[in-house]
Amino acid sequence: MKIAGFTFIRNAIKNDYAIVEAITSILPICDEFVVAVGQSEDDTLALIQAIPSEKIKIVETAWDDTQREGGRTFALETDKAYAAISPDTDWAFYIQGDECVHENDLPIIKQSMQHYLSDSAVEGLLFHYRHFYGSYNHVAVSRRWYRREIRVVKFHPDVHSYKDAQGFRKAGRKIQVKLIPAHIFHYGWVKPPQGLNNKVRNFTQFYHDDAWLEANVPQDYQFDYGNAERLTLFEGTHPQVMQARVAQQNWPFHVDSKELRKRMSLRRKVLQQIEDWTGRRIGEYKNYRMI
Repeated sequence: MKIAGFTFIRNAIKNDYAIVEAITSILPICDEFVVAVGQSEDDTLALIQAIPSEKIKIVETAWDDTQREGGRTFALETDKAYAAISPDTDWAFYIQGDECVHENDLPIIKQSMQHYLSDSAVEGLLFHYRHFYGSYNHVAVSRRWYRREIRVVKFHPDVHSYKDAQGFRKAGRKIQVKLIPAHIFHYGWVKPPQGLNNKVRNFTQFYHDDAWLEANVPQDYQFDYGNAERLTLFEGTHPQVMQARVAQQNWPFHVDSKELRKRMSLRRKVLQQIEDWTGRRIGEYKNYRMI
């Protein structure tokens, strides 16, 4: 069984992406790892080249910044990395630059790959998500945050990244997946306020034109932590590869749970209560078919 990891990245240092941690978190179970490195304004290429592993295969790319609508650029870059995977690969393991996998989940993931390798009905593996927000001690748990996503697919030329690279499709249709007891640790919203100001401006430029950006995310934009809706304290452990970053957090983060709830509409409060009672998320977007 051959496993290939893949990802894309640009301006990792400028935007403070934990891309090295992301890659190294799943590298132990990968036979190769393809990284599509876009032309950057910093030393991102050197950063990836410095990862001490012969498994790393770098593909240098140029981003098409005209493909802004819906974050299409991200999917195009994901597909460039995917296309460079060795053709004899069985499973392709995708991870983004602000995600990590806990080392305790690696055996579970590999066992799941082995278990479903010969099952033609299973085309991918679905992961649970932990969305850390504001600090490494808080997890966002409202309807605003997606609960699951595909991060492992059976390697096939008909598989492509979908929309803004959140998931995948095969020949244009939803992929059939099995949900496995493993988590993706998502750290994209763990930054000090100024860092999130920059993140939002840099990120949204790949979804909207310049006029929209200036009207909605101007140079003096101030990030509002209130969009989390609901946070819980994280009582587990972070992946070992993230321990240094966790220890370096040097900004205070305080949140008023009652104030967050006040910002929710009545409709969202009712839907959230139904989910809390039943475990069912009404109207949940699913870019996959769970079997």
